[in-house]
Amino acid sequence: MQGLRKDIIPAAEPTLARPTVPAAKPVIGDDEVAAAVRVLRDGRVVQGPEVAAFEEEFAALVEGRPCVAVNSGTSALHLALLALGIGPGDEVVVPSFSFAATANAVRLAGADPVFAEIDPDTFCLDPDAAAEAVGPRTAALMPVHLYGHPAPMGRLTQLAQRHGLAVVEDACQAHAAALHGRPVGAFGDAACFSFYPTKNMHTLEGGLVVVPDAERARTLRLLRNQGMEQRYENEIVGANMRMTDVAAAIGRVQLERLPEWTEQRRTNAKALDAGLTGGLVTPLVADGARHVYHQYTVRVPGGAAVRDAVQCELQAAGVGCAVYYPTPIHRLKPYAHLGADLPVTDQAAAEVLSLPVHPSLTPGDLDQIVAAANSAASMAGVIR
Repeated sequence: MQGLRKDIIPAAEPTLARPTVPAAKPVIGDDEVAAAVRVLRDGRVVQGPEVAAFEEEFAALVEGRPCVAVNSGTSALHLALLALGIGPGDEVVVPSFSFAATANAVRLAGADPVFAEIDPDTFCLDPDAAAEAVGPRTAALMPVHLYGHPAPMGRLTQLAQRHGLAVVEDACQAHAAALHGRPVGAFGDAACFSFYPTKNMHTLEGGLVVVPDAERARTLRLLRNQGMEQRYENEIVGANMRMTDVAAAIGRVQLERLPEWTEQRRTNAKALDAGLTGGLVTPLVADGARHVYHQYTVRVPGGAAVRDAVQCELQAAGVGCAVYYPTPIHRLKPYAHLGADLPVTDQAAAEVLSLPVHPSLTPGDLDQIVAAANSAASMAGVIR
């Protein structure tokens, strides 16, 4: 540093205080650590007995359907489409109000996403809009159970049956959600879950595909493992999208606690519903839906500027919060050229704000969230 002019030394970046109440808090406890260490000491660390056990145990959440574990939720979506034979020349109807992986998986399979509008109350794919998006090249519908709220699977599966379409459920945010008593993941020709650390349960990183029959499950197992069931006997072109046994062992621990954590999320959501009186629009739950609140997402009437002001006030008050998703997929660079016109989706992106709802919240945390949110809405001039 000798001889360096002081006037060109860059200033230090400001350090932002960590919020008192974090927006999310992944659980990695002693049981998860012990499970990982057990597998590491055993030495069978990839695609072994832990993965098989995790798949079998997760099947209890989806009416006993075959489950195939992979290395991420995106891989799950990608392989589900490939297993259904969807590829170049095909179109898949998807909501634009989702994480980009929903559409990216369609592109990775060689097909084209066609974006459709959402229901403004549940943020899930609107069946009427999906029907309008169906064309001669449509091969599948991909509804997203966004934020943990089930998509309207009854009407969507009827639409698919009328047109001979496959249904791929993007259930990456909806572990243990249900509609009229039936679990998400048990409606479609395939369903996909993610186990990213901030999800309702995790494997550090991972995903899983649910299918209705053993034959399709075998195809998925080939696709995730270089096209092999027996070593060096490649039957099809596949990839390496395997889940490790370390991840699966952690997932098995998390799966045991998922019912407890789910009920705590739902209890926390009820407390927020009751306490938020400052003009924020609390989440609607459709008739017959079991919402599992991966995110507790409110609307802030008034548009992005007002929403952003509320977010800033919350963060200043020590409450972590986030916008999922500030830019709809149809406006992202890889898809903007398609020219989709989705005003309901655009309005949602300008108004949504997700507050903490994770099961680690204390009663004091909930009081802090409610007080800060009501105050922030008042200061920003939110009017319903």
